Amino acid sequence: MAAGGGGQAAVSFLTNVARAAIGLGVGASLLNASLYTVDGGQRAVLFDRFRGVLDETVGEGTHFLVPWLQKPYIFDIRTRPHTFTSNSGTKDLQMVNLTLRLLSRPDVSRLPTIFTSLGTEYDEKVLPSIGNEVLKAVVAQFNADQLLTERPHVSALVRDALIRRARDFNIVLDDVAITHLSYGAEFSQAVEKKQVAQQEAERSKFLVARAEQERRAAVIRAEGESEAAKLISDATAAVGTGILQLRRIEAAREIAATLSRSPNVVYLPGANNMLLGLNPTSMAPGR
Repeated sequence: MAAGGGGQAAVSFLTNVARAAIGLGVGASLLNASLYTVDGGQRAVLFDRFRGVLDETVGEGTHFLVPWLQKPYIFDIRTRPHTFTSNSGTKDLQMVNLTLRLLSRPDVSRLPTIFTSLGTEYDEKVLPSIGNEVLKAVVAQFNADQLLTERPHVSALVRDALIRRARDFNIVLDDVAITHLSYGAEFSQAVEKKQVAQQEAERSKFLVARAEQERRAAVIRAEGESEAAKLISDATAAVGTGILQLRRIEAAREIAATLSRSPNVVYLPGANNMLLGLNPTSMAPGR
C-alpha cells in the first residue's frame, strides 16, 4: 500500500508540473502576442477590428496591444531616394529623356490617413505618377535648347510643382533634382550640324578679316614706298645726283662685305690684271 501511495504522489506531482508548464507556455505566448516593437526611424499604425485604423501614431519602443483584436503596421519614416525617368515633349516638339531623383518621407502626423488611403507602399504608388505628370507639364513650356540654357529655372519649377503635388498625398519631399537630360537622335544631329555651320561661319569671318588686314597692309606699304620715292626724287632735284652715287657706294660696300664672308666666291680681276701676270713673250724658248 505504501508503494502504491508513493506512485500516486509522483504521478500527481508530474501532472502538476505539466499543468504549470502548459500554463507558463500559454502565458508566455499571450505576453509575446501582446507586445510589439517599433525600431528607430519607424512609426506604427494600429488597426482595431472594431474601431478600424486608430488616429494615433505609435512612436519608437515596445508597446502593448490586444491579441487578435489589434494589429500593428510599421512605417519607415526616414528619407528614402527614388529615381525614375520620363520621356517628355518640348515646346518645339522635340522629345527629351529626363531622369529625376527625389528624397521623400511620409508626414508622420498623417500616417493613419496615408495607411487608410494608400497603404504601406504609398511612395511607389504616388511618386512615379506625379513625377511624370509634373515633368511633362514643365518641359512643355520650354524649347529644347532652353532646357540647357535655363536648367536651374527648369529644376526650380519642377521642384516647386512636385512639392505641392506630394503634399496633397501627405508626402514630404526633402530634395528634387534633374540628374540626367538627353535629346533624341534627330535633335542631336541637328545640333551637331548647327555647331559645324557656326564653326564654318567663324572661319569665314576670320578669312575675311585676314584678307582685309592684308589689303590694308599692302596699301600702307605702297603708300610708304610712294612717299619714299617722292622724297628721293625731291632730294635728287634739290642736290643733284650725288645722293644716288652715295647710295650706290653704300650698296656696293654691303655687297662686298657679304661676298667676303662667303667661302664659295672666286675673285677674277678684269682685263689682264692677274695677280700673277706673266708676259707670254718672256716665256719664249731660248730666252
